[in-house]
Amino acid sequence: MRKGLFTIYLIAVFCFSFSYGQKEFEIDSITFNLNYQEQPSLSKKILIPSLLAGTALLIDNGDFEKELQPRLNRNLRTRIDDYTRYAPLAGMYIADVLGVEAEHHWFDQTKNAALSLLLTQAVTTGLKVNIDKERPNGMNNESFPSGHTSLAFASATVFFEEFKNTEPLLAYSGYAFAVTTGYLRIAKNKHWLSDVILGSAIGTVVTKLVYHFDYLFAWNPFKKSESLIIAPEVSLEGAGVYMALKF
Repeated sequence: MRKGLFTIYLIAVFCFSFSYGQKEFEIDSITFNLNYQEQPSLSKKILIPSLLAGTALLIDNGDFEKELQPRLNRNLRTRIDDYTRYAPLAGMYIADVLGVEAEHHWFDQTKNAALSLLLTQAVTTGLKVNIDKERPNGMNNESFPSGHTSLAFASATVFFEEFKNTEPLLAYSGYAFAVTTGYLRIAKNKHWLSDVILGSAIGTVVTKLVYHFDYLFAWNPFKKSESLIIAPEVSLEGAGVYMALKF
C-alpha cells in the first residue's frame, strides 16, 4: 500500500515538473519582461523537498527506521528544540539590525515568515491528525510528520531566501539549527526518521512557494521606514512583538 502511494507520488511530481517547465518555456519565448520570471523555475525550487518527501514515504513504518530508532534514541530531556526551530528567524532580525543586506524589507520578511509558518503548521497538523501514526515513545498518534522539524525548516528557508544572494554562508547556517531540531526530536524519542524527513520537506516547500509567489501580495506600508524594525517574538511563555531602531 505504502509502495503504491510512493509510486503515485513520484509520478505526480514528475508530471508537475514537466508541465510547469513546459509552461515556463512557452512564456519565456514571448517578449514579456516580468520580474518573477527571472527566478529559477518552481520545479527546480521544489525538487529537493520533493525527493525528501518521497524518501519519507518510502521508509515510513519500514524495518529500516524501526531498527534505526533505538540507535538514535538518547532519551534526552532537553527543551532546546523548542527554541532552535525559531533560531533562524531570530538570526534574520539580528542581521537586519546589524545592517546585513537582505533580499527584502523587514516588513516583507515578516509577512513571508508569518505566511510560511502558518501554512506549514496547518499542513503539518492536518497530516498528523489524518495519518494517525504512533510516536516511538507511545505518547500519542500524532507522529507523522514532525511539527518542530517542519517549522524549523520553514524558518531556515526564510533565512536562506533572504541572504542567499548577499551572504551565502550566513544563509545556509540556518539549516544547521533545522537539522539539529530534527535530530533532537529523534534523540528525545518523540519522532521516527521518516517523520523528521517529511517535516523538513513540508517546511521547505511551503516557504519556497510563499517566496515564489510573493509578488501576488506585494504590500508594504513601512517601505520608507528603514530605521524601524518590528518583528514577532515567540517563546514558551507566549508571543509578542519586538521593536528595534537602527542608527
